[in-house]
Amino acid sequence: QETLVESGGGLVQAGGSLRLSCQADVSGLIFSTYTMGWFRRAFGKEREFVAAITWGMNRATYLEDFVKDRFTISRDNAQTTVYLQMDKLTPEDTAVYYCAAAPWLSGTIENMRDRNSWRRWGLGTQVTVSS
Repeated sequence: QETLVESGGGLVQAGGSLRLSCQADVSGLIFSTYTMGWFRRAFGKEREFVAAITWGMNRATYLEDFVKDRFTISRDNAQTTVYLQMDKLTPEDTAVYYCAAAPWLSGTIENMRDRNSWRRWGLGTQVTVSS
C-alpha cells in the first residue's frame, strides 16, 4: 500500500510563507491517476478541507475560500509529490496539515471536502503561525 509523507511544516511569523510537500511511495504512472489533497486540523476542531488538485492532464484545482488568495496547490508527477505553497499566513492557519490521495477522484468541491472520498492519508505536519 502506498504511503504519503508530508514535510515542510514549522514555525513562521504572521505574514510569512511555508511550502508543504507530500511525497507518495508509488510510481509516477500510478501517482498521475491520483487526485491529491490537503486537509488541516486545528486544536479542538474537526479536520477540514484546504485544497485539492485532480489527476490527469486537466489538473483542476480546488481551494477553500479562506485560503483561495493565499495558498497554491501544485503537483509534480515525475517526483510523485504534491505541494502546498502557503503565503500571507495568519495565526488562524495554525494546524496539523494532512496530505490525502484518492484514485480517479473528480467532481465538485463538495466531493473534495468529503473525507470519505479519500483513500490514503499521511501522518501530518505541524504548521504554527505566531502573531
